[in-house]
Amino acid sequence: MIDKVDVAIVGAGTAGLAALREVRQKTDDFVIINKAPYGTTCARVGCMPSKTLIAAANAFHQRTLLDTFGIRGAAHLTADIPAVLDRVRALRDHFVAGVLDATEGLGARNIEGQARLDGPNRLIVDGHTIEARQIILAPGSSPIVPKPWKELGDRIITTDTLFEQTDLPARIGVIGLGAIGVEMAQAMARLGIEVHGFDGAPQMAGISDEKIAQTLHKALAREFAIHLGVEVDLAAADDGVEIRWGDDRVVVDKVLVAVGRRQNVQDLGLETLDVALDDKGMPKVDPQTMRIGDTSVLLAGDANGIRPILHESSDDGHIAGINAVSDETVKLDRRTPMSVTFCAPEVASVGKRASELNLETCLVGAVDFSTQGRARVMQENHGMLRIYAERDGGRILGAEMAAPAAEHFAQLLALAISQSLSVHDLLAMPFYHPTLEEGLRSALRAIARELPPCSISDLARCGSLKVEALE
Repeated sequence: MIDKVDVAIVGAGTAGLAALREVRQKTDDFVIINKAPYGTTCARVGCMPSKTLIAAANAFHQRTLLDTFGIRGAAHLTADIPAVLDRVRALRDHFVAGVLDATEGLGARNIEGQARLDGPNRLIVDGHTIEARQIILAPGSSPIVPKPWKELGDRIITTDTLFEQTDLPARIGVIGLGAIGVEMAQAMARLGIEVHGFDGAPQMAGISDEKIAQTLHKALAREFAIHLGVEVDLAAADDGVEIRWGDDRVVVDKVLVAVGRRQNVQDLGLETLDVALDDKGMPKVDPQTMRIGDTSVLLAGDANGIRPILHESSDDGHIAGINAVSDETVKLDRRTPMSVTFCAPEVASVGKRASELNLETCLVGAVDFSTQGRARVMQENHGMLRIYAERDGGRILGAEMAAPAAEHFAQLLALAISQSLSVHDLLAMPFYHPTLEEGLRSALRAIARELPPCSISDLARCGSLKVEALE
C-alpha cells in the first residue's frame, strides 16, 4: 500500500469522484480510499432507483385517469411488484456500473478500506498509515434508524434496503415525510399498497410556505393516510409492526424509516484536528472552499451537512479538489439554492424560501393549477406555485411550489434568480400556448399588477385575456 501522497481522498461517492476529477488534472500523486460498497448513494440507493420505482408507480396510476380520456379497460391492469422491483434493480446495476468506471484503472491508488484521521496530514487505513499534504474527506451519509427500532429486524427497511426487497407487503408504514418519505410513500400507494405516513413536523417535503403545504397535503391525502405533528412508537406485533401515536395505533407489515441521514463522521477522527466540534461532532466548514478552519483537511458532500443534494455534493467535490491542488485559496460562489421532490404534484423550492423572508414586505404572486388550461387538458390540474419578489423593482427572490412540472419551473426560476432578473424581465420572455409555463406567467402577472407599469413599448405589459383556454 502507498505510504505518502500529495492528496488523499476519502470516499468514492459523488463528492469524492468530483474531487478526484479535479485532482487528476494537476497530479498523479493521489489515493482514493473507499469503504465498500462502491457506486455512490445516488446510483445505488438514492436518486436513480427511487426515480425508477416512481416511474413505474406513476405509469400504473395512469389507469385511474384513462376513463376520463375515453379509454376503457383499465380495471384489468395489475401491478406485478416483483417485476417492478426487478426492473429497479436492473437499472440500478446499470447506473452503478457506469459509476464504477470512474475508478477503473487506478490500480494501487484505489484503496478499499476504512480510513481514519490521525492528525491533519495522516490517515490510518485498516492499520496502515498514509501521509498526505492535503486530505479531502467525502465519506457520505447513512440512514438514521433509532436503536430500539433496529430490534424489529427485517420488518424495518430504509432506502438502503428498500430496493433489495423482492416483493412488497400489503401494508407499509412510512416514518418521516421529508422528500424521500413522501416520494416513496406515494409511489408505494400508487402500486396498490396500503400506506400510512407519519412525521413530527406540521408540513411535508421541506415546504415552509403554509399555502403550498396545504395544497400538497390535500393532494397526497387522496392517496395515502397522512399523520403530521405526531411522535410515534413502534412495537412488534404478531402480524407485523404496531405504530402508536397518541391514543391511536395501526398495524402494518413493514415500516420504511425515512427520518433523515446521519453524516458518516463518527469514526473519522475529526477530533485529532484540534478544531472546535459542535454537539454532533461536526467542525465548521467554509462552503466556498470546503476547508476545515486553517487545516489541510477539506470536508465535502453529504458528510458536511451543508446542502445534501447531488448537484451540491458534486460542487463540493469540485471546490475541494481545486483547493487541494492550488497554491492559493480559491473561493467559489455557490449556486442558487434549489431542491425538488418527485411526488405528484412535484414539490420544488428555489432561491429563498418563505421561511427566509418576511412575506409582509415582499410581493407574492400565485397561480392555482386547478384552472390552468394545459394542466386541465393533461388531467394534472392540481397544485399551486408562489413566487416572492422585492417590492421595490420586482427582482425575483425565490419560490415554493407543489405543482405539475415543478422541476422545470424551478430550473427556469433558478436562472432568473442567478441573473437578478425582475418580474418584468421574465414577462418580456415568450410563453408558448398552450403550456404549463403559462401558469408561471399568471403568477408573475399577479406581482406585476403591484409594480409601477412598464413603458408602453415594453411587451412585459401584455396582460391576461382572462379566458381559461388562453391562459
